Amino acid sequence: MLNTENEIDLYDDVSNPLDGVEEIMMNNDWSFDRLNQDEMTVHISGKQGVYKMSFIWQEDFSAMQFYCTPDLTIAPNKQIEASQVMNKINASLWLGHFDVRTEENGVAVNVPCFRHTSLFRGMNDTSGVAHMEDLIDIALHECERYYMTFDLLSKVAHTPAKDISLSLMDVAGVS
Repeated sequence: MLNTENEIDLYDDVSNPLDGVEEIMMNNDWSFDRLNQDEMTVHISGKQGVYKMSFIWQEDFSAMQFYCTPDLTIAPNKQIEASQVMNKINASLWLGHFDVRTEENGVAVNVPCFRHTSLFRGMNDTSGVAHMEDLIDIALHECERYYMTFDLLSKVAHTPAKDISLSLMDVAGVS
């Protein structure tokens, strides 16, 4: 028989993981904005570009929505091509996915976006920090990996399919 009291305690263990994310930001000397108790943003410079990361805590679900967007905008005439390319990219990802954010705070945007939602039920205030560090590392890696592809999609001029195919290939010898 299940012990209902212990089961309830399991769900109450989660504190707000954004407190742990703040710790990650401070340890890396990254400036961040804690918009409110449940939202945080940070801009991080990578090798290819600048990335905006957004963290949204949903206490009702014990879930964290995470977004990482490069500083690029998909050209309006390349929306269909961008969807097809992101389908190819997503087929190779084992965590998270890319899509195109079309709106942010009521403003029209067409930015590529790495997204992942993590469940935190059953974790305590420190168990999610390593998880979030890994997620940030993975997101930055994937955004850097496909930055050139998104850059090609940001150009209004026609991009040959072979250029897109080349940009999707993994590069050897780059550190």
